[in-house]
Amino acid sequence: MIKKIHADQQYLTALVNNDAVLINQIYKKCAGKVKSLITFNNGSLSDAEDVFQETLIDIYNQTKYKNLELTCPFEPFFLLLCKRKWLNQLKKRAQMPVTNLEDDLLQLSEDTFEQADFLEKEVLQHALFLNAFDKLGTRCKEIITWSLKGDAQEKVAEALGVTYGYLRKKKSECMATLIKMVNA
Repeated sequence: MIKKIHADQQYLTALVNNDAVLINQIYKKCAGKVKSLITFNNGSLSDAEDVFQETLIDIYNQTKYKNLELTCPFEPFFLLLCKRKWLNQLKKRAQMPVTNLEDDLLQLSEDTFEQADFLEKEVLQHALFLNAFDKLGTRCKEIITWSLKGDAQEKVAEALGVTYGYLRKKKSECMATLIKMVNA
């Protein structure tokens, strides 16, 4: 089966040819999403910038030296590589053995395209969630943020200066409001 080269191949060509206009488009399209992805997953702004740059360099090298051809949209492909690179770095930080080599991460298969589609949907859902979360009241944001950290609810209640019963009721109300706003 012959795979059709996607029109977004232009971005790979732009990296190799140092085309400032198209490279700038990559930054505009992807930088904010990479920042959100990494800062939402225990990373800093500096981590996000590093992952973004390293992924661009990987794609540049794969295109220039291994003739990488893009058969899917660039943005979800790029975000998938950034996500994999970040997860790999988190594993290294946790002193866990890293099972994926960077060359392995750039091997394209049907699974890669499915994951790219999934990631694109995940990014959209994340944006919906953040938009809805921003519309919540200050107390709801505070309760949900604390609860998402994974601490025991008793500990969260103590940290917020409320009773355990109040926290459970308020958290339930806040989550219901959030879910309603996301599904609206």
